[in-house]
Amino acid sequence: MRRALLVALLTGVMAPAIGTYVVQRRLSLLGDGLGHIAIAGVGLALLTGTQPLPVAVVVAVLGAVLVELLRQHGRASGDVGLAILFYGGLAAGVLMAGITGAGAGALSQYLFGSLTSLTTTDVVVVSVLTVVVLVPAVGLSPQLFAVCADEDHARVLGLPVRLLNLLVVVLAAVAVTVSMRTVGLLLVSALMVVPVAAAQGLVRGFTAGLLSAMGIGGLVAVSGAVGSFYADVAPGALIVLLAIAVFIVSWPLSAALQRRRQRGHAVADPPLLPLPHAAAEQHLHRHGGPDCDHEPVRHGDHTDWVHDGHRHARHGDHWDEH
Repeated sequence: MRRALLVALLTGVMAPAIGTYVVQRRLSLLGDGLGHIAIAGVGLALLTGTQPLPVAVVVAVLGAVLVELLRQHGRASGDVGLAILFYGGLAAGVLMAGITGAGAGALSQYLFGSLTSLTTTDVVVVSVLTVVVLVPAVGLSPQLFAVCADEDHARVLGLPVRLLNLLVVVLAAVAVTVSMRTVGLLLVSALMVVPVAAAQGLVRGFTAGLLSAMGIGGLVAVSGAVGSFYADVAPGALIVLLAIAVFIVSWPLSAALQRRRQRGHAVADPPLLPLPHAAAEQHLHRHGGPDCDHEPVRHGDHTDWVHDGHRHARHGDHWDEH
């Protein structure tokens, strides 16, 4: 039970941490897709007689990287990539489990979680992988948020957008496979998304939302593990239902807080004074022409042009810095 509580706390904190970025990218079902391809990793481990968790991590990471690379090169949309993860991973896992003679029943503890069957080795592996996920998820939060919120803006800032996008999906793949012993691969997406949704309604600001989601995730995971012991029910299902209950309770609280903030902003703002603008450098070539290597960025009703990390746009007979 001590091992179960420790792993529940670790996964409860870790899953919403990376789930915050997944929600920001509007890929809330990414956890389901990665969970299905992790099933292929479990089936491969059963087929080869190896430990399921490390093999599932490797397979899920490779699948996540492949889909992200296809998305970045425009050869597959997010929906198509997720469909491939859903059906291909699930079918491959069930097929390989059947070849071993164990059948689909051998996958049940990974599909729905099995906290009470954890070994000391499992706890060590989960602890190490949790650190691997949390260090970049928290330490690189400004960069990851910038990429997930607005890729064009992040590119203008000079951030390695492609590398950071790959990092998000890799961390999500690790979080999904680590959580398969807690809530199971079929329910892990809920642990990544629901605490984030509850936190976003209660607090303002990205950092506050990230930390609140991690707190809610850890609370419901430990509560679900304890409750499952006394009620003799599946811990994964109880954890997810508790997370949904927190979200339902947070809904009216969020609405009340929103009304309070609106009343606080009801006082009329002072009139805005015209702000000075800086004239940008002049250019002898025509933007958009064959000799123009400046990247265009859509900005409201006009287009900005990127120059050495900054943007400017035409304003009458001159250029303004934007």
